[in-house]
Amino acid sequence: MTLQDDQGRPEPPLASGEAETLVGFLEYQRATFAWKCSGLDVAGLNATVGASTMTLGGMLKHLAYYEDHWFSHRMRGNKRQAMWNDDYWDADPDWEWNSAAQDSPEDLHALWHEAVSRSRDLLSETLVDGGLDQPARRSFPDGRMPSVRWIVVHMIEEYARHNGHADLIRESVDGLVGE
Repeated sequence: MTLQDDQGRPEPPLASGEAETLVGFLEYQRATFAWKCSGLDVAGLNATVGASTMTLGGMLKHLAYYEDHWFSHRMRGNKRQAMWNDDYWDADPDWEWNSAAQDSPEDLHALWHEAVSRSRDLLSETLVDGGLDQPARRSFPDGRMPSVRWIVVHMIEEYARHNGHADLIRESVDGLVGE
């Protein structure tokens, strides 16, 4: 049984193997992000703080893209999901951030949850098929190949960084605070 904190986030294991510990911290960061974005309407998901144009809605779409990019496209070598067609970025390099303002909260949450679900399945399969040491199936443009471990740690970092942004934005929307 996985222990949960007061916000319903799964506690990372205190004494497990490397893969379980890394996945535990990734799941904790994902749950923190979900908590920070929960229960908000369009205005809440489009709120900004200070000079930044970053929004929680934009983060939902950006992190959905990153889930698919790293776990499906890079790690497993799959083609991109149709909605991540590169044509969007030709007109706007920040397309996923900017286009989120036109999406409903329900659509943004569904997009992110579906991407996370796919990523969980792909990571589980990959760990069974060879663990963290194996290389990704798609290299960087310069030919370097990250390991599965690198991808998992990178995604923990990506969520942790954006959770800091989400803390500030959510507090400005309705005062919700917490780690």
